[in-house]
Amino acid sequence: MRRTVLAALLTYACSGLVRGADPARNPALSGADALYPELEKLYIDLHQTPELSFQEVKTSAKLADRLRVLGYEVTTGLGKTGVAAVMRNGKGPTVLVRADMDALPVEEKTGLPYASKATATNENGETVPLMHACGHDVHMTSLIGAAMLLSKAKDRWRGTLLIVAQPAEEGGGGAGAMIRDGLFQRAAKPDFAIALHDSATLPAGQIGVTSGYAHANSDRVDITIYGRGGHGAAPQTTVDPIVIAARTVLALQTIVSRENNPQDPAVVTVGSIHGGTRNNIIPDEVKLELTVRSYKPEVRERLLAAIARIAKAEAAASAAPKEPTVTVSEGGYKAMYNDPEVTKRLTAAFRIAFGAVRVTEAPPVMGAEDFGDFGREASCPSVMFMVGGVERSKFAAAAGDMTRLPSLHSSLWAPDREPTLKAGAAGLTVAALELLGKP
Repeated sequence: MRRTVLAALLTYACSGLVRGADPARNPALSGADALYPELEKLYIDLHQTPELSFQEVKTSAKLADRLRVLGYEVTTGLGKTGVAAVMRNGKGPTVLVRADMDALPVEEKTGLPYASKATATNENGETVPLMHACGHDVHMTSLIGAAMLLSKAKDRWRGTLLIVAQPAEEGGGGAGAMIRDGLFQRAAKPDFAIALHDSATLPAGQIGVTSGYAHANSDRVDITIYGRGGHGAAPQTTVDPIVIAARTVLALQTIVSRENNPQDPAVVTVGSIHGGTRNNIIPDEVKLELTVRSYKPEVRERLLAAIARIAKAEAAASAAPKEPTVTVSEGGYKAMYNDPEVTKRLTAAFRIAFGAVRVTEAPPVMGAEDFGDFGREASCPSVMFMVGGVERSKFAAAAGDMTRLPSLHSSLWAPDREPTLKAGAAGLTVAALELLGKP
């Protein structure tokens, strides 16, 4: 199956197929190509002026201004910098269409003539470089493109459009912040929620769909292991927390390899370990920082319980003077679940609009997304689909080896902007039209 999908993608990557959806297949997309110069200008502007999480003041203003001109009722300042824009067009379902706005503290090294040179001050008071290394500039531009197309095609749908520009997707809990600030009360409560994400593993213009779990639960766990410090030459007088930490790191690996069902994806990664000041001093404590990924709620609970159990047991086995502290940070991401029935509907609509060769099944990833919070809070089905961003010639040259291509969050990630933006704007439009009421 994977070889079949790869072969189809390589065939597409090497072909001369149209890069936007075919207006003949979906008349609402007529005029989409004419919008591209304006969307390209917006994309380059957003790419050059990235802003950190909850600092998206200029970005949100740009989007809000464009939405007002299109006739949407705009509310700003939701969740600090979020934007909600509503267009009502008779009786019918309410469909939320979302894009995220924040950038990453990454120095861009793409060499593009419009590469970001922006910097900002982070929460620690440090000056950091900025880049849209996760493609949120693609998401925002596609959102505006869809908002433009849908505002011009009101004769083809009925209901309410809720356009959402969300802050702080990158670890900041921006979706939850907008919800707590009254998004659904101050704008509209959706019956469906849709979004897209650019992909560094699909050729530009390709649509990827995933049914069921698509992104993982993501939890940060901090462990502090306590010992009794002393001279490195007299370890018998101490309880060495570095040794306890080393044994704990190794034991944690058995959670996934020996306690978890192999058919339930899970990750336990110790990404940081800090302890000690010099070679001949045994410290009093060591700190571990973990990221924990899963899909199912019961797997998440089992992983977190096992981490605490193992950390405490290893400390007890070494006669540590006190039990380690194990802290699960609040605000972790919950798994994003694409509703299977709605995914099926959207897949069929994409195949009609783009052609079957342009639509493929995308595997779930262990990365995290907070888009699912909108659907959970509104008790409505939600779906995020993927839009390929890899230049076709580069995708074909990689021949399936994704390590040869820059990934998302890489300083070298540079989507092939024209086919990616055209497919993004068209994809959101097609998805919204499928879920909105019909005249």
